[in-house]
Amino acid sequence: MELTDNEVMLAVKDGATDQFALLFERHHRPLFNFFYRMTGQRSASEDLVQEVFLRILKYRETFHADSQFRGWMYQIARNVRMDYFRSRRSEDELPSALEPVRAPTSSLEVKEQTALLERALLALPEEKREVLVLARFQEMKYAEIAALLNIEVGAVKVRVHRALKELREVFLKMSGEKPICNAKKFGIILRIN
Repeated sequence: MELTDNEVMLAVKDGATDQFALLFERHHRPLFNFFYRMTGQRSASEDLVQEVFLRILKYRETFHADSQFRGWMYQIARNVRMDYFRSRRSEDELPSALEPVRAPTSSLEVKEQTALLERALLALPEEKREVLVLARFQEMKYAEIAALLNIEVGAVKVRVHRALKELREVFLKMSGEKPICNAKKFGIILRIN
């Protein structure tokens, strides 16, 4: 029978650091995706993932039996990201908008629109981008996000709705398309990712 993340983390906390590799195997890819969608920078995302796992090991004593590993890990990830960008605030600039694109008719065009969606996501304010990434890409439940952000579940729902609305507006503006006729296509592209 496979151990849960909580059981593995409790074993690591109790000194079974050889079990730590299992947590890395399970979570390094989702963490990388979280950071990449938040930063748009591959090498920074790789560095941030490594830093999260270093801190998990360093602060393993703070993990409690009644904690949920995933929420605890993402809290560390949020702190790592804030520390990273606090030290590099002036270096990071958002990419400029892409040229307008037509409705996708080939896989190349779908890839182009997916890239445009990623750029639109990066153009959102950080708090809106974060709640979208956690809900839609990391597939966290609203209750998990609420606990992580220390807000009510209803507030998470409202934030996700508003962030999606703004993401759609930014996407359509970057693509140079009119909002009325492209809502369905936007939804399809967001589901592809």
